[in-house]
Amino acid sequence: MELNKLLSPFRRAINDYGMIAPKDKIAVGVSGGKDSLALLTLLRTFQKHFGIPFDMIAITVDMGFEEGVFDPVARYCDELDVEYVCVKTDISEIIFDIRKEKNPCSLCAKMRRGALNSEIVKRGFDKLALGHHRDDVVETFLLSLFYEGRLNTFQPVSFMSRSGVTLIRPMIYISERDIKGIAKSLPVVTNTCPANHHTERESMKQLLKELSKTHPDIEEKFANAIMHPDRYNLWTEPNKR
Repeated sequence: MELNKLLSPFRRAINDYGMIAPKDKIAVGVSGGKDSLALLTLLRTFQKHFGIPFDMIAITVDMGFEEGVFDPVARYCDELDVEYVCVKTDISEIIFDIRKEKNPCSLCAKMRRGALNSEIVKRGFDKLALGHHRDDVVETFLLSLFYEGRLNTFQPVSFMSRSGVTLIRPMIYISERDIKGIAKSLPVVTNTCPANHHTERESMKQLLKELSKTHPDIEEKFANAIMHPDRYNLWTEPNKR
């Protein structure tokens, strides 16, 4: 899929939920995966062509798995003319070698987010853009239902009071399938985490895959139930924030 075809739902999400305002300072969380690189590319294109002046920076939290793995990401940011920062950490050593966590994802996410927020605040940025897409919305809903007994998912925009940073998720209307379509041209970094593909989220992904064999549009229906203002909408109605 061409990048331009993704700009329409990307821009619509930004407009619907007031994600970006003039003079914002937006940090993009770049893991090196397809989603974060697609976000970086779309946001840079939006910045150049849609008339809202804002600053942006790309930040990676290096967990310490492999030296130099993010060099292609740094070169890509140079091509986009976006400042790039790679924060070195020992998160992988703490989680897998020292603590030997059997279920590392929750602690890992907290530590990565903490490192990311610290860097954002230190550099004077006030918004963090994350690469969550429509599939993530649905998978998070199912995780909440199956493991917490709640009808819940993440919000398009949310404020973190401890850090003073606002989270924005401009790709909520874009499917993972469409992101894969443009990922072939991006310098995607291979995920070397030992827990990759062995998580509760992965089980929800596989569940949706099985359900789609008999109900091909099941994911879209879940997404509509979550997002559509005339149905059981889990989000604040667009433009009524």
